Formats: sequence, C-alpha cells, structure tokens
Amino acid sequence: MAAAPVWSVDPRTGKQREQVAVEATAQEVDEAVRAAHDARSALADRAVRSAFLRTAADLLDESKDHLVEAADAETALGPVRLGGELARTSFQLRAFADIVDEGAFLGVVIDHPDDTATPPIPDLRRYKIPLGVVAVYSASNFPFAFSVPGGDTASALAAGCPVVVKAHPDHPATSELVASVLRRAAARHDIPEGVLGLVHGFDAGVELVKHPLIAAAGFTGSVRGGRALFDAAAARPVPIPFHGELGSLNPVVITEAAAAERPEQIGTGLAGSMTLGVGQFCVKPGLVFAPSGEAGDSLVKSLTAAVSDTAGGVLLDHRMRDNFVAGVAERAQLPDVEAPVTPGAGGEHTVSPGFLTVPATRLAVEGSEHDLLLEECFGPVTVVARYESADEITAVLNRLPGNLTATVQLSAEEAAGEGRGTEILAELTPLAGRVLVNGWPTGVAVAPAQHHGGPYPATTSTSTSVGGTAIERWLRPVSYQTTPEALLPPELRDDNPLGLPRRFNGRLENGRQTK
Repeated sequence: MAAAPVWSVDPRTGKQREQVAVEATAQEVDEAVRAAHDARSALADRAVRSAFLRTAADLLDESKDHLVEAADAETALGPVRLGGELARTSFQLRAFADIVDEGAFLGVVIDHPDDTATPPIPDLRRYKIPLGVVAVYSASNFPFAFSVPGGDTASALAAGCPVVVKAHPDHPATSELVASVLRRAAARHDIPEGVLGLVHGFDAGVELVKHPLIAAAGFTGSVRGGRALFDAAAARPVPIPFHGELGSLNPVVITEAAAAERPEQIGTGLAGSMTLGVGQFCVKPGLVFAPSGEAGDSLVKSLTAAVSDTAGGVLLDHRMRDNFVAGVAERAQLPDVEAPVTPGAGGEHTVSPGFLTVPATRLAVEGSEHDLLLEECFGPVTVVARYESADEITAVLNRLPGNLTATVQLSAEEAAGEGRGTEILAELTPLAGRVLVNGWPTGVAVAPAQHHGGPYPATTSTSTSVGGTAIERWLRPVSYQTTPEALLPPELRDDNPLGLPRRFNGRLENGRQTK
C-alpha cells in the first residue's frame, strides 16, 4: 500500500496547497532514530554545540522572509505575529548557546575523601550527562517556537541530545523548511544532518515514542493526544521520561476592589489576552472570576465593548474551527449561561470571538452539566463566572485541575498588602506553574526565571519547557567514585581545565572567575 501523502493546507480556504512529503513508515522512523543516535558523538564538545546553536539562529534570521511567508500560508497567523515568533525562537537558541558555554547546567560537584565523616566519604565526583535521542512532538499553534526549532529541540540539542521531530500536520511545509535550515547549520560544524530527524504522520508519532533508542520525549498539544503518548512512554519495556504540555484553563480572579477601580482597563486587557492569536494560545485565560453587582457589571460592559470591536479570524485548521463552533454552542445552551457577545462561526472559514457568563455557584457542584465550562475550549472565548462571595471563588478553584498559569487582578490598595491579596495568591499557587498579579498570562518570556509548566494536566512533569532550566529535562546525573584523575572526564578533574562553575568540597566556585 502506498504511503499516505502529506499536504500543506491553506486554512483560509481549506484547500490543499502542495504535497510536502509522505507519512513515514516504521522503517523510516527507525532510520531517522538510528541516524540521530549515530550523531551523538558530534554533540559531545560543548563549544561545537554552542556554535551550532548560534549558527542555527543566524540562518533562521537570514531566512526570515521565506519562513514567515511559508508559515503564514499554512497557519493564517499573520506575518507580524510569525515574525515575532521567529525572532523569539532565534533568541532562545542563542540563550541556550550561552548556557552551554557557561556550563553551570552540568551541576559539577566534587567531594574529596573525608574519613572523619560518619559514615566516611570516599572521593565522589558528580555531573550530568545527556540522556540520548529525544523525540519532539510539534505544536499546532506555534510553528516556530514550539515546533521543529522550538524550545524542546533547542534545549535537547544544548544538552547534547540529537532530536527526531514529529511534524505537526498543520504546518508540514514550514517544518521541512526549518529542518533544512537547522541541518545546514549542523553541516557548517561537521555535525551529521541526522542530528535532526523529521517524520510525518500519526502512526510515525506512535512508532517514535516506542522506539528503543528514544531516551525521552517532549510534547505540546491536546490532553487526549498527550496522555496517549505519555501512557505509551510509560508502557515501554524501558519507560522513558515524557515531558508533555497538555491543556490549561488559566484561571483569573478579579477582586471586587480591582473591578471597581479600573473596569475599563481590566475589561480591555482581558479581551486582548483571550483573543490574542484568535484565542489559540496555551495560556489564554479561559475562566475568569468577576464580582456580581455594579463593579462587575461595569467590567463586563467594558469587556463586551472590547470583544465586540475585535475582528474574527481563521483558526489553524477546519477541524479546530468545527470543534470551536460546536463547543461554544453546547456551552451557550447550558442553564443560566448568557452570551453578552456570542462566539461562533464568523464565516465559512472563520470564527468570531465572544464570551459567556455564568453564576459561579453553577461551577461549584461536581458532576453537573456545567462541568463543561471547566474544560479548555481552544479559540477566542472565555467564561466569566460571576461570584457573590470569596467562598464561591474558593469552591470553584478547589475543583480545578492543574494549570500553566493563574492570575489575580488586585486594586492598588490590595497590591500594597491590604485585603485578601496574599490569601488569593496562596489559593492560586498550588494550581499553576506561573502566578501573575495585575498582568495577563499570554506571552511567555524566554528568561532564566521562567517556568512554563504546571500540575497535571497542564504538564506531565514538574519541569519547564521555556527558560534555561528546560535543559535539565534531557540530562541525568552520574557520580564517579574513587576514580583516578587520569580516567575522569575533564569536567570532573581537580584542576578544572574547562573553567566550569562547580561545588568543590562544599564551596561554590565560579569557574574561570574563581581566585
């Protein structure tokens, strides 16, 4: 039977643009994984790795116009948004190159023998080594930043792990183009092109996570798809780490004092956040607590005006559009649910933004039909839960699963420490990996202190997929005991020939800066 073709599709029309590839067979997946496995030694030198990452960033920047044009044709995300995303991706690659050069991620610890300790301590030297080949599953909504050249790939390569990417069917042509750019970057540093494999097709993704030479996996996508792969990773004869980002409601609590103080600002900000990228951000605020009464009414009025002035748009594919239209219609029909701005179909290929309101008490009862409102709906819609008391907020928050983010909008007085600000933060912190005060969750900065993850189902592990510590997902520690200096890796020798930051006999040293 002939392999199924992989088509690039224009979401603005639903028409096929071009055949990009064919879905990979099990044999082709095996070949890609083995080629990546064979390329491991080419990433052993940290200087080569960092240079490779910087070259990749440079070549992506040089190819910007072509890549953005291709991505826009497949995703309808627009050249401005995509240009910014590509710049973010290049920045991330360079940031990981800096991390590789610094070397602190290796976690070098050296303890000399101490016979006076109880029990005695032998000579021990510990650092982290790469796991092996990493499988990366691309996201639909970020064709650059969370796909072939994205954070999973960048951090894995920085750790010294070759990568095999399962391309997302919403942007296969972009995936092929970006993969070719990264392979050109590899070639400039004598790294085999197999260091970055690319496969297409649902079955190929399943084969990939089951391959015995795959050492770990990174995924961004739906709860259903991510959980199936997570279970497959755990069911292998040798289970592997699976770092998946699956879904998030990203609750927002607006206090009555904040709603009274700045209803227009909060309403406008919420509208911009929930409709950004046609509501296709993983950190879109999907559940908002707003007070009943005059202050909440003013806020909802502002939100209504701002959302009404927001144009509709094209979702990433027609399946997502159909799911959105059906999903918001089902939610709008629930008892006590109102739609100040009705979300739904905007045209044959588009959707229109909107929001729903519901009494918070309807969401506090487990097992009711209103549980549907506590499920993520991908697209430009949010649910505003009107509350009468703080207890109603607490009752609903206690029912929520894990999230990527949780936000609170406070008044100036509350932000200064008066009122329930501290108490609300304490309620939100167990729910999410990033907690915001007087901001909006859309937009995930690439920074050392960033954490993009959260309790399940937001993610399947406690790690982050954005920021410098994302590299830790693809490493494992190893200790050498009573090993002669001549046999030790350079990273673990007393004279520190590589100038690495380390902990030496209990004392922190800053590598080349150490006196």
